[in-house]
Amino acid sequence: MRKTLSNHGFTLVELMVTLVVITILLTTAIPSFQDVIRDNRTTTHTNNLITALNLARSEAIERGLQVTIRRKGSTSQNWDGGWDVFADLDADGVLDDDGDTTLCESGEGEDCLIRTYDALANGYTLRTGANFADWVAYLPNGYSQGSSGTADGLFRLCDNESGATGAELIARSRAIAITISGRPRTQTGTASCP
Repeated sequence: MRKTLSNHGFTLVELMVTLVVITILLTTAIPSFQDVIRDNRTTTHTNNLITALNLARSEAIERGLQVTIRRKGSTSQNWDGGWDVFADLDADGVLDDDGDTTLCESGEGEDCLIRTYDALANGYTLRTGANFADWVAYLPNGYSQGSSGTADGLFRLCDNESGATGAELIARSRAIAITISGRPRTQTGTASCP
């Protein structure tokens, strides 16, 4: 009797074909995955700003005083470095912080920091026009007011690191508009990017 030996494992040709198929799949999937990551970051940055605006509005109504969102950094109209939300007791748009955290509870004394937001990821820009160049505040009635005295304005969030230009860059952008009543709304693909 003759025993037949069965092959166990892969041949070299089968292994090479499998590696070629995996390589092709990875080279087509990775760029798409990078686009998903960029879109997620843009959405996260947009949501952080919307959250800060809604927080300031609700705190202003609840506390019955002006709550301000002020950009960090020294460049006017550039909000890339993050921003602070604070109870602005003297309504001057500047955080007068003496380090006393009990001010948040008492509502007396100097301004009180409610929340701070970190800088955007590298390659992202957040710009605004003259209306909200340095700060945007919410009044006790829920209406907004900008550092120029105007109530409405627009923030532009762009991903300048994506390598996109022209129409593609604008399509990836977000515009966060604040209406006269203080409500923020988001628009995709309408912002002009720096």
